[in-house]
Amino acid sequence: MADPTPVIDDLCAESDELDLLVAELSAEQWALATPAPGWTVAHQIAHLAWTDHSSLLAVTDPKAFSREVEKALAAPGDFVDNGAEEGAGKPPARLLAYWRAGREDLAEALRNAPEEARFPWYGPPMSTASMATARLMETWAHGLDVADALGVSRAPTDRIRHIVRLGVRTRDFSFGVHALTPPFEEFRVELTAPSGALWAYGPEDAADRVTGPAFDFCLLVTQRAHRADLALTAAGENADRWLDIAQAFAGPPGKGRAPKGTAG
Repeated sequence: MADPTPVIDDLCAESDELDLLVAELSAEQWALATPAPGWTVAHQIAHLAWTDHSSLLAVTDPKAFSREVEKALAAPGDFVDNGAEEGAGKPPARLLAYWRAGREDLAEALRNAPEEARFPWYGPPMSTASMATARLMETWAHGLDVADALGVSRAPTDRIRHIVRLGVRTRDFSFGVHALTPPFEEFRVELTAPSGALWAYGPEDAADRVTGPAFDFCLLVTQRAHRADLALTAAGENADRWLDIAQAFAGPPGKGRAPKGTAG
């Protein structure tokens, strides 16, 4: 079993970088609108804090987490927004403290989790590494929304390698969630890391291929940018279809972002 320490370390680093972005914000800046409709900067941080809390329950108290799942099933279309709305109503200092405490507790719990541990989740059970990867993906993606609201540009780092791997592994899920039969054949995915390294997945002789910047691939699978605005290339009909529907996050198909220069 792979050592989960590197992804937990990268999760903490990603969270710390976002923390630096919001730590000194004014009340007016916490209320700035982000690209997610109806969500302010406060909603974005509140969502991360809420999901960290849910993750901590899944790791440390499965029975309590099962009650959270029951709440989600009772309001499947609202429970995520409700969690963000509740947290966003806190004073910024309290929200910031709550997010910090929750993510630190989660990181400690993940580091202390037994080998081969599997945690319940809203979808399939998750390993320690998978849980940390999912949290890193969300922290990175929602951090982009916060940066966008603040007019800040964040340079990508090789921490996104975990998101890339998750995006590749969720290929079949992306087809399935759109009621499409996943291709039987593997794809070749070759992406250029922020550091310039080449990250490659799948057989070299695969007929279907995806190439381009790793950063753009992460924007695609987290649905933070429209495919038309990204420098990704697909060879093969199935690979081309994948780039239209890819998502690395659980749940129903996301609406995604409109291409730049269009309404909506």
